[in-house]
Amino acid sequence: MNDFSKMWQTALIEIETAVSQANFSTWFKETAILRSEDGTVYLGVPNSFTQEWLQKKFHNAILRILRQMDEKVRSLEYVIVKEGSKAPNPKKQAAPAPTMSMPLQDFYISKDDNLNPRYTFETFIVGPFNELAHAAAQTITKTPGQVYNPLLLYGETGRGKTHLIQAMGNRIKALFPNKKVFYLTSERFGNELLTALQEGKARQFKEKYREYDVLILDDVQFFSGKEKFQEEFFHLFNLFKESGRQLIFSSDKHPNVIPGLEDRLRGRFNAGMVLDIPEPDQESRAYIVRAKCATYNVTLSGEAVEHIASTIKDNIREIEGVVNIIACQSQFKNRELSLNEIRNILKNNTKPKKLLSVKDVVKTVCEFYNLSEETIYNKTRRKEVVRPRQVVMYILREDFNVSFPSIGEKLGGRDHTTVIHSYNKMKEEIKTDALLSQEITQLRSML
Repeated sequence: MNDFSKMWQTALIEIETAVSQANFSTWFKETAILRSEDGTVYLGVPNSFTQEWLQKKFHNAILRILRQMDEKVRSLEYVIVKEGSKAPNPKKQAAPAPTMSMPLQDFYISKDDNLNPRYTFETFIVGPFNELAHAAAQTITKTPGQVYNPLLLYGETGRGKTHLIQAMGNRIKALFPNKKVFYLTSERFGNELLTALQEGKARQFKEKYREYDVLILDDVQFFSGKEKFQEEFFHLFNLFKESGRQLIFSSDKHPNVIPGLEDRLRGRFNAGMVLDIPEPDQESRAYIVRAKCATYNVTLSGEAVEHIASTIKDNIREIEGVVNIIACQSQFKNRELSLNEIRNILKNNTKPKKLLSVKDVVKTVCEFYNLSEETIYNKTRRKEVVRPRQVVMYILREDFNVSFPSIGEKLGGRDHTTVIHSYNKMKEEIKTDALLSQEITQLRSML
């Protein structure tokens, strides 16, 4: 294997993690680097259709990855290589594909701040479900450190949290060039801390993060149950807050219901602005589908748009992936896809709805409350067990319409009147107990 083959195989590994399996198989399977000359990489492709699609949809991503591997790379050209023919010399190609030079500062992630330049407010789709989070984010960027500090956005995967918090970082950089902004995931923060402790470099680790004016930390639920990480994060949190520097966080759940999180950290999070990005409503989902179609220059009927929006209910990223596949097939067939074709795409490229059993609900609730599953079935009346058991009963009845006698039978042979009492108790408490309401909401998302 020559150096170009090794380089391209390495690049393909990263590309495969960033695109869907369907896209990877369709567009990258028969490609290879032919040569590199004067900062230009020549990529061999099997046909003009692949050439046009890579150039239109994946050019910047490919070029960014190649440049991360070799800083001398400045541009990328595509050369059509017929199957079974020898790799041509790009110098002898008549009318090669036009070079698309890359404005380097616009397309690669800077090691200084880890921000993705593609995540901006301009590319963020706003709807009723996320407009409050969007407005708060924009307000913070005008006077970082002065209002809504810290900000924590929470919600399920694929709802745009990472996009929005990185858009804040990019906007602050643009408005305040002298401010040092830094983005990273909580897992990376923890791994860096662990390495620093093992190598005796804890002081250097602390000094590094104290240099920044804005710290953006993704997925803070990672700190759950990790006492040492929480301790260091707590001290850093205080330093930023006391010195008027901005803290921005994301999480998949409200801090009050992150298990294994110290109370002092919950208090710090709640002292700022904590905002939910809920499931997009039908209207917002339809708008997102239309916006993505416009990006990919795809035409869909109103019926097709509504069908996609009603099928994919909670994951914006999944909507984008499906529209991307529709765009590929539509351009390949050179026509608008029928509703049946779109139904087949959705069937093959979306996660099937899992059928849950009583055992699944019990397992999820027990994991959430950090209990063993056996305690739910036992006759114990311990307070720390009674409420989770009542939550199980409430969810089974309210969300899955399981009969009261059946719930009692499945949960250790209890009388149906006990189940009715527990259900009614939970139904009333949810109206006045905000924490219980948040817990139920989070459990429903997990299920």
